[in-house]
Amino acid sequence: MTDTQRFALAIYADGTFQMIDWPTTRTLQTLYTEIGCQNVTAVDMSDDLTMWLDDEGLINGAPVNVGATALYAAHQEPHQHYHGTAVITGGTDRHGNTLPLTLDQLSVLLVLHLTACDAHIPGQRDHG
Repeated sequence: MTDTQRFALAIYADGTFQMIDWPTTRTLQTLYTEIGCQNVTAVDMSDDLTMWLDDEGLINGAPVNVGATALYAAHQEPHQHYHGTAVITGGTDRHGNTLPLTLDQLSVLLVLHLTACDAHIPGQRDHG
């Protein structure tokens, strides 16, 4: 990851995840597209981490996102389950613009997510 690469982390309800490009403009459209919704809500996990979700995920029947719920609980006292796709970004700059994740933030989030979902990163396959 170079200084010009900007990422957010998408956590899906089925436990999978992927890094997504975080643009410098049209960030709201990026969230709508990735989450698959028309209204998002921001949940502050800490001063420098924000989780974005479908504002209607609970009422439209989206499945519980165990990974997103566990990541929130690792940062704040849990008070509910989160539903559907979650996108995690950095905090905001002094102008209120949403920041991408730092490499350190991304690394910590991935370890927490993999632990919470009892998952692992596949190793290299031996074709011998």
